Amino acid sequence: MAKYIGKRLLRSILTLFIIITIVFALLRLMPIEGYFQNFEKMSSVQIKVGLQQLGLTDPLPVQLGNFWKGVFRGDLGVSHKYRVGVPVLEIIAGKLPLSLAIGLSALGIALVLGLPLGILMARSTRTKWKIGDRLGTVFVVVIQAIPAAVYYLLIQFYASRLPGLSMFFYPDRPLTWILPIFSLALGNIAYYAMWLRRYMVDESNKDYVKLARAKGVPTADISRKHVFRNAFVPLVQFIPTSVILTLMGSLYVESLYSIPGMGGLLVTAIQNQDNTLVQALVLIYAAISILGLLVGDILMAILDPRITLGKKEGGR
Repeated sequence: MAKYIGKRLLRSILTLFIIITIVFALLRLMPIEGYFQNFEKMSSVQIKVGLQQLGLTDPLPVQLGNFWKGVFRGDLGVSHKYRVGVPVLEIIAGKLPLSLAIGLSALGIALVLGLPLGILMARSTRTKWKIGDRLGTVFVVVIQAIPAAVYYLLIQFYASRLPGLSMFFYPDRPLTWILPIFSLALGNIAYYAMWLRRYMVDESNKDYVKLARAKGVPTADISRKHVFRNAFVPLVQFIPTSVILTLMGSLYVESLYSIPGMGGLLVTAIQNQDNTLVQALVLIYAAISILGLLVGDILMAILDPRITLGKKEGGR
């Protein structure tokens, strides 16, 4: 296990390095206005001196090497537009906890609601009218078919009319957390329900389940102790996708509800062409996504002892 985790960790670090290197190179192709607060008022000499001070006149490999040296020292540079001269890590440190709190809450709610819904749908397939399965399928199809931005807007517009809820987010008012968190959770609720239902139906048709029914084992015990347990193992592989979906949704939801978190910060940094801040945020988002992939692989190996962590198995 330790050897496998070590290999996956090294692979994750290599992937992160490649992603950031590509983003770093692409940002260097962007207009240089993003590195100066008053670019339009600067002379060509001032611009040239400013670029030299920032190390942007060096060859790209040298710039990249200096960037990674700064990363290892915990220095991601300073903001040039958003908050001029303020270290990027200081800016992010003030916004990361809020984004994590909202994102993790959304993932938790998705598990709490999505798994029971999937179980209900799977059990309903064995009933006469299959009402639970049909209603659940309608919910899943609607969430999967409608673009997330559309139902985000609908939730904000209509649900904010309910007492205590608001179209905007206020950290000190707990009720204003409900709509952003619920909006982020919806996609994953449908995702978990859809796949758990599929895996449980597949497990229910296997020989060991039929044998248990023939022996008179109660249906509830079969569903809980055997079908759900075996169906949940492959569902773990979708944890990274859930993390990525939550990160993608937070970019829009945080801007929509004026949440002072990292999602809105990235949008603002891109709009202001604050390249140093953009590359730091991309580094963090990429690290979180890759960490999700790593955790998903490790959990798969822990929950299912049948998985062999060899050269051709256990990896993505």
